Amino acid sequence: MTSYDPPRPWIASYAEGVPADLGEVTGSLVDIVAASARDYPEAPALQFFGRETTYAQLQEAIDRAAAGLRDLGVRAGDPVAIVLPNCPQHIIAFYAVLRLGAVVVEHNPLYTPRELRKQFEDHAAKHAIVWSKVVQTVQEFPTDLAVTNLISVDVTGAMPWKTRLALKLPVAKAREAREALTTKVRGAISWESVVSADRLPASHPTPATDDLAIIQYTSGTTGTPKGASLTHRNLLANAAQAQAWVPSIQRGKGCVVYAVLPMFHAYGLTLCLTFAMSMGARLVLFPKFDPDMVLEVTKKHPATFLPLVPPIAERLLAAAKEKGVSLAGTEVAISGAMALRHELVVPFEEASGGYLVEGYGLSECSPVLMANPVAENRVPGTVGLPLPGTECRVVDPENPTADVAPGAEGELLVRGPQVFGGYYGKPEETEAVFMDGWFRTGDIVTIDDAGFVRIVDRIKELIITGGFNVAPTEVESVLRQHPSVSDAAVVGLPSEHSGEEVVAAVVVDGAEDVDVEAIREFARSILTPYKVPRRLFVVDELPTSLIGKVLRRQVRERLLELTTGA
Repeated sequence: MTSYDPPRPWIASYAEGVPADLGEVTGSLVDIVAASARDYPEAPALQFFGRETTYAQLQEAIDRAAAGLRDLGVRAGDPVAIVLPNCPQHIIAFYAVLRLGAVVVEHNPLYTPRELRKQFEDHAAKHAIVWSKVVQTVQEFPTDLAVTNLISVDVTGAMPWKTRLALKLPVAKAREAREALTTKVRGAISWESVVSADRLPASHPTPATDDLAIIQYTSGTTGTPKGASLTHRNLLANAAQAQAWVPSIQRGKGCVVYAVLPMFHAYGLTLCLTFAMSMGARLVLFPKFDPDMVLEVTKKHPATFLPLVPPIAERLLAAAKEKGVSLAGTEVAISGAMALRHELVVPFEEASGGYLVEGYGLSECSPVLMANPVAENRVPGTVGLPLPGTECRVVDPENPTADVAPGAEGELLVRGPQVFGGYYGKPEETEAVFMDGWFRTGDIVTIDDAGFVRIVDRIKELIITGGFNVAPTEVESVLRQHPSVSDAAVVGLPSEHSGEEVVAAVVVDGAEDVDVEAIREFARSILTPYKVPRRLFVVDELPTSLIGKVLRRQVRERLLELTTGA
């Protein structure tokens, strides 16, 4: 590893009370809930449809679940798949797996069978804790992917009894709500039987700081599954960096965090699942973002800390205005995954009386690398400043050993305690993204004299829509499977509401009156909805390089001309 230490001009721009570096990271993620349960046993840890779970109750549930998983054969180092929406069972399962020294593998429960299967092929977990609505999908995997212990979770089991009773009413609305949340399954182990086990003995070993904790999948640039291997140190450091960034929010002082982001996503996982628990906060869980549901909670427990993406901020602000509900009390809202428009910041901050600031990160970095200061010197249009203990360089993308001149455009390289050590089982891919110990983000940036970072472009061709990454090659591969499509190019075009939207240009085989919507429906049968092209254009040919590679940049420019009339 290089001993090169670049300057850190951003430290002078930190908000008051934010340290330049972190202290030594010790222990494991298991200690997060244990410390809060010790210090604030009767404080509410979780809130789900109004039902509260104290930190003491949460710790007991984690211990019982860990004992149940141990009885099923889960051992240190084993990958354990979690396929759950936001619910108390998700948090209990997460910490119970880690309690045994096993490794959490997070999954999007809304993935299609094909997408989910690809990830299981990669990590080969033999234990899975799965939402009841996804159990059949896992049961239908090929024999070589068979899961030894398939645990089914009925998320309604964590709801208040009145809510569960209402879901059983013989009326259409109750039936629709019930079907959206759960389904009957056969041939799986019930979650209730797992958590009924006796608690673990106090002498049970716990994981070490540098042990692997989580495999977090990222789309990468190829569309093939790549799991970022994140250690306990990586995730503890990122939670500590988040704590340090908001010194006005004190641990154990009644902080309320809203989990409106999915916790299977790296962003939601760190700022909700680990940061909130480390703060002794009340974590309010929402299975999906519903503005009306969020506003109902806001009336009684306004969010102190609210991680979100711009579309959520827009919908929440509009709903609050329509219903006359105040957002006052939201001290800090941090936006990530896509550009945050200044036109949204002003009305949101006026409504909340707090700050709405933009941040930046990648799954490989646990994920948060930067954020605007929670202070008046924040700079709209930038992703802010590197977090405490984070080092950055801006280099020539063609020669990453050479730094560019101050203020010039170049590829962002980062180093810090939250940066992962590599991709799970993929040494070649790992080697390709590191340069002398520095992680190559693939993003083109500038850093101004005060240390504020501005994203200019991406070397990677990922499309970021609604906070989720979409690999163009994956979508293109699906489109080419349609009998009318001979070739396809997928790009991201600017969207006011989702950052970017997925758009495709396709070449068809001779059909003059091709049914574009039928092609989209075909893609929808294979891909998760957010990956399906919102718009699809039929073209005569795609621009290619001398070696026949489709030039997506040129495709994007042509589609921009078509859509904007430029």
